[in-house]
Amino acid sequence: MIAAIVTLAATGFTAGLGLMYASKKFKVDKDERIEKINEMLPAANCGGCGYPGCMALAEAIVKGKASPDACPVGGSELTNQIASFMGMEVSTGVKKVARVCCNGGNENGIVKYDYYGPKDCNSVTLLAGGLKVCTYSCVGEGSCIKSCAFDAMYMGDDNIPRIRPDKCTSCGKCVTACPRKLIKLIDEDKPFIVSCMSKDKGPDVKKACKVGCIGCKMCEKKCPVGVIDVDNFLAVIDPSGCTNCGTCEEVCPTNAIRNFHNIKIKL
Repeated sequence: MIAAIVTLAATGFTAGLGLMYASKKFKVDKDERIEKINEMLPAANCGGCGYPGCMALAEAIVKGKASPDACPVGGSELTNQIASFMGMEVSTGVKKVARVCCNGGNENGIVKYDYYGPKDCNSVTLLAGGLKVCTYSCVGEGSCIKSCAFDAMYMGDDNIPRIRPDKCTSCGKCVTACPRKLIKLIDEDKPFIVSCMSKDKGPDVKKACKVGCIGCKMCEKKCPVGVIDVDNFLAVIDPSGCTNCGTCEEVCPTNAIRNFHNIKIKL
């Protein structure tokens, strides 16, 4: 009995020595800069940067796999802070904000039936393609709003989500949450948006929505810089070349093109 105890103790002691040696031999020193950058980050862990959390992003920045401006939440101030800490130079671009490309709310979109189920956009789309005649329109149950961790979205009186540009961090959570892919991240200084995603022909669009794009090509023909194309019965504006002249909004016969800077937002 004593021999067994001694043997067990000796074995444990030997194993302990082996583990201690291994821990020292294979120890990986953690770069202190990772913790420092993690402390600078907003701790939102929203995933907007493409990494699972702020610590993962901090590690990627230190290893050179991500740039100092990778965090969409912190803005230019955080970018400059991280770049200064890392001894790097980085140019901050124009802020992007979310835009809901649909205006087919209560008064504009034609409804097929009343819905009394769960307040979830994905659930609604499973019922005959949604409660509206237009199968491309905003469902209006607010899944995008629930996904926003920054109070940057609210439901408008017309049952179309609204974005508060000052609070939007362009994290992209709302983009992912929308089952119809109606939300896009666009440069804040490019406010002219086609508020429609329907690819139906003009006559069918008119039966479903009062303000849908009918593919008439008026905006394409009148655009002075040629940055609008009508593809698959839907007008698309290339924001990179848009000069914000407003001609497209003026000539659109259905008011499908809107200047988002003119939309009143609740603060």
